[in-house]
Amino acid sequence: MADPKGFLNHGREVAKSRPVEERLKDWNEVYVPGSLLPIISKQASRCMDCGIPFCHNGCPLGNLIPEWNDYAYREDWAAASERLHATNNFPEFTGRLCPAPCESACVLGINQPAVTIKNVEVSIIDKAWDSGDVAPQAPERLSGKTVAVIGSGPAGLAAAQQLTRAGHTVAVYERADRIGGLLRYGIPEFKMEKRHINRRIEQMRAEGTRFRTGIEIGRDLKATDLKKRYDAVVIAAGATTARDLPVPGRELKGIYQAMEYLPLSNKVQEGDYVVSPVSAEGKHVVVIGGGDTGADCVGTAHRQGAASVTQLEIMPRPGEERNPGQPWPTFPMLYKVTSAHEEGGERVYSVSTTHFEGDEDGNVQWLHLVEVEFVDGKLTQKPGTERKIPAQLVTLAMGFTGTDRENGLVEQFGLDLDERGNIARDADFQTNVPGVFVAGDAGRGQSLIVWAIAEGRSAARGTDRFLTGASDLPAPIRPTDRSLMV
Repeated sequence: MADPKGFLNHGREVAKSRPVEERLKDWNEVYVPGSLLPIISKQASRCMDCGIPFCHNGCPLGNLIPEWNDYAYREDWAAASERLHATNNFPEFTGRLCPAPCESACVLGINQPAVTIKNVEVSIIDKAWDSGDVAPQAPERLSGKTVAVIGSGPAGLAAAQQLTRAGHTVAVYERADRIGGLLRYGIPEFKMEKRHINRRIEQMRAEGTRFRTGIEIGRDLKATDLKKRYDAVVIAAGATTARDLPVPGRELKGIYQAMEYLPLSNKVQEGDYVVSPVSAEGKHVVVIGGGDTGADCVGTAHRQGAASVTQLEIMPRPGEERNPGQPWPTFPMLYKVTSAHEEGGERVYSVSTTHFEGDEDGNVQWLHLVEVEFVDGKLTQKPGTERKIPAQLVTLAMGFTGTDRENGLVEQFGLDLDERGNIARDADFQTNVPGVFVAGDAGRGQSLIVWAIAEGRSAARGTDRFLTGASDLPAPIRPTDRSLMV
């Protein structure tokens, strides 16, 4: 234990955000650069090094949190980085994007504010990059085996890096024009600048991983042909089929899925466009869906100069304290104010969209909604609560229903699906087709980045064992493991 009285002597401090009026003028990350390092040693000292560290159970990766907290307290950044990378390929991603179920499971959080685990994590990895402690880890010898990874999101990248380091020749296939999956084109720049992805890709290239962009398996290259070329295949294609809203007026112009809207602003940052082809500038924007993707749409609309932003959520507003049905150390559903919400806009809970109304040119102009409530366990409309709000740009951020079924990948491989519509797999993450494995949202369903990396690492172990008969690669989870966080 670094400081036996650390949690008594120091309160919780988190990264400082740049002023709203400043950050709305650019797309840089919202936090003040360097604001964590002066405080992070004291924050790490609050870790109690519990006899049973429940933070381990809260984290699907099984991160060695008390260990790297101790090194961060002592400012031994090289050792902290080594312990961090022992369980996590990309801590700069999780340190910025993960909702930190580890903090919800922190023992200190029973009666005090939890340790700022996420801030300590990102401080360690940023310091490691600055100090040159992150280097390529090329394998000592090659196995002679080849693996194709379909998808370059966090699950695919984690699987690819693990398999490359095990000595296999790995090629990552990505249908977009750049590597990164939703990290590249789903996460706005203000949440994570893409330079963090770029330097990891360069590290992986130096280790031997090969990347193939602009190739969609199932369309540009048949899955059966891919399987013939490689000794094993890992499918990490995500759950990209968006949930739609089949109400009258859905066909009007100006209504987009979130993943039709968000990637365009990222392409502006990449230099592909000067201005986004779908911009919120001067428009009344409505975001349907109260989750993180919806918040990303809110922050993007603010930066594009929206006249107003309203976010709708069909469920009631969560409480600010744990409810009895979500006791420590489970991950609670709490009212959360993201950086995007700090920047303005209105959030409306317990409402459902009934229909859209457009102008004579077929452009959406109004959204009609009604309040809802639970009656006998079912959401029911409340009579007399109908109203309409201005809506000249609408984004649908209501989640995803499974992996893409239109490109032929599932059918060409002949893959079985589970009862939830995800690609079925066994304890080694292998599908019903020998040599074809699945990781991440494609097999799990829509989930968190930390689960994606854990699944990629676990699928890599299964693939390695299939290729060589045994594996020393770590496998933090099993396909059926839901732990404390679904």
